Amino acid sequence: MARDNINDILVFLAVARERSFTRAAARLGMTQSALSHIVRSLEQRLGVRLLTRTTRSVSPTEAGERLIQNVAPKLEEIEAEIADISDLGDKPVGTVRITAIDHVIERILWPRIAPLLPQYPDLHVEFSADYRIVDIAAERFDIGVRHGDQVDKDMVAVRLTPDVRMHIVGAPAYFERRPKPTSLPELMKHNCIALRLSSSGGIYAWELQHEGEAIDARVRGQLVFNEAAHQLAAALAGAGLAFLPDELVAEHLRSGRLVSVMDDWCPRFPGLHAFYPSRRHSSRPLALVIEAIRHRTP
Repeated sequence: MARDNINDILVFLAVARERSFTRAAARLGMTQSALSHIVRSLEQRLGVRLLTRTTRSVSPTEAGERLIQNVAPKLEEIEAEIADISDLGDKPVGTVRITAIDHVIERILWPRIAPLLPQYPDLHVEFSADYRIVDIAAERFDIGVRHGDQVDKDMVAVRLTPDVRMHIVGAPAYFERRPKPTSLPELMKHNCIALRLSSSGGIYAWELQHEGEAIDARVRGQLVFNEAAHQLAAALAGAGLAFLPDELVAEHLRSGRLVSVMDDWCPRFPGLHAFYPSRRHSSRPLALVIEAIRHRTP
């Protein structure tokens, strides 16, 4: 009975954290009906309701919250200890889950991690592309990626990139129809390609800087995307101006497919850092991945 309870509690925790049977089922590789049956059986054995279910959402009850607060940390300690014991073997075994922005996965993380996989066949890596500020502990990720000034102080941070230069870019074809902006009032008249933030649902204000003053430019235009890769594609097609990091646009600036404007208004952001809880430091799979992705000065 105790072992069944532990397995069922793990399923309940997945549903409670995802606030969705659908998302939890996808993460666990199980059917929604199986998850629902497991949670109902656990509730019956405990004699309390753990989840409040509506047609639109799932949320923990008071008893469910108590289970999350008091039991989940103990299970995580057990999992961490088992991982540490597994690390004593000859080969690193385990899964490292990483959350980051789409283009960071594509252009920075994947090229550095790919060479590891043939060397360590029992190492597994799961990527999740997300623009939200993710609580990696609550959502059970091993590694998150943010700019250096966004990393919580209780996390271990490892630099991935130098400081990031931003650019306002447009295609030559776009500038055949419009003059290049040189000031904020001129920029605000342009067709700007916006980014909708998944965390708040709002439109990202371009974080500019001029003569030492920070300026949030709330630009407007015909297009809004929620991924930088789509903004880049639209800019290359001549649909408007985009505010994008150097790693996305550098090759297009060199080839002339994009033109950078208002360079003196574009700041450098603190470099990207991978971060993880200090208690996970001893995991060999995590240590391998961190060593592979850390920034190395040429």
